[in-house]
Amino acid sequence: MESVARSLFELGMPWWEFVLRAVAVYVVVLVLVRLSGKRTVGQFTPFDLLVVVLLGTAVQNSLIGEDTSLLGGLILAATLLALNWSVGKLSARSRGFDRVVEGRPVILVRHGELFRDELARQSVSEHDFAIARRSAGYATLAEIELAVLETSGEISFIGRKGEH
Repeated sequence: MESVARSLFELGMPWWEFVLRAVAVYVVVLVLVRLSGKRTVGQFTPFDLLVVVLLGTAVQNSLIGEDTSLLGGLILAATLLALNWSVGKLSARSRGFDRVVEGRPVILVRHGELFRDELARQSVSEHDFAIARRSAGYATLAEIELAVLETSGEISFIGRKGEH
């Protein structure tokens, strides 16, 4: 019984190393997700799900090192949740920090004109855009006054006068 308790609660490294590893991995993954574009978060495809699962697997050893204890996993979970909560609080209080973390909305269509270069920059295919357009009830680009890729990854549409 003592060996079970030891394996659950005896850490393979100092507690602060778990916190340091969690902070480092959180920051690097946050930056990489931001650089990869809004589609990663909002327009989830099976490919995106695969990337998220593999990303979690890839950073697992960076987080846990050689430790397999319950306590080590709980320290990591608490640290990651605290970081996520802190980023949310900072984003709510600081417009500049929010812009860095969340980004800015991006105009994809104005007056019926599709900005293909902006679609490419945001990693949104014309096919994915067409699906979103049709889902919003717009058969053609001519019906759209404005289409915006929001910071959440969703695409918002505003119809031309008399269209919707």
